[in-house]
Amino acid sequence: MQTVDFLHVLDREGQSLGAAAERAGTDATVPTCPEWRVRDLLRHIGTVHRWAAGFVAEGHTGPRPIGEEPDLDGAELVAWYRDSHRLLVDTLSAAPADLECWTFLALPGLSPLEFWTRRQAHETTVHRYDAEAARGGAPSPIAADLAADGIDELLRGFHARPRSRARTTEPKVLRVRATDAGPDAVWTVRLGPDGPPVTSRQAGGEADAELFGPADQLYLALWNRAPVPGVSGDRSLAALWQEISGI
Repeated sequence: MQTVDFLHVLDREGQSLGAAAERAGTDATVPTCPEWRVRDLLRHIGTVHRWAAGFVAEGHTGPRPIGEEPDLDGAELVAWYRDSHRLLVDTLSAAPADLECWTFLALPGLSPLEFWTRRQAHETTVHRYDAEAARGGAPSPIAADLAADGIDELLRGFHARPRSRARTTEPKVLRVRATDAGPDAVWTVRLGPDGPPVTSRQAGGEADAELFGPADQLYLALWNRAPVPGVSGDRSLAALWQEISGI
């Protein structure tokens, strides 16, 4: 996927998130995040959008605090979220391709503009799913190519950071396979006690356990929004991964 594709995803998913939140009401519970109500979801994602837009618009080259969430509720909060989302989309749309600013995942070959557009597209897609869970009814679909990309970002980006809690007491190999996203949608995750997981895009060699299924279901499962669609091999390793891999 290209930056323009992620920008379209971000635009669409953010509008869907706002619509679902408005329909659910800000006091509705969020089943996929049991500690949240819709107001918490909107305050969080809107604040993240404004934080991300600040890096892009102002070219900050180091980390900055995410900022205070607004003390808003009801229709005012929904409107504030929509303004936050539009600010981010417009900022990314206007940014130069050679933008220089801080990013927080070590992803080789990804420019800052590509990073922030991709990251916010996935952030918004997952939280759109949360808002639709609060609204009730069938959720909007997630395309297989977008879901596979999100799996890649999670495994090779987030879990490559030293702060990842994904550790095992002895070396283990976990395979993740999206069954509907082409032959390359396979990841081998090597876990152990001495550092974060090391993930490669390959299917060779033995694995202690494999998580498999349609890309959209795997994507949601790896973000702890849904059950893992399929497991083979050591089910205890699969269960441990879900326990220790939260972001």
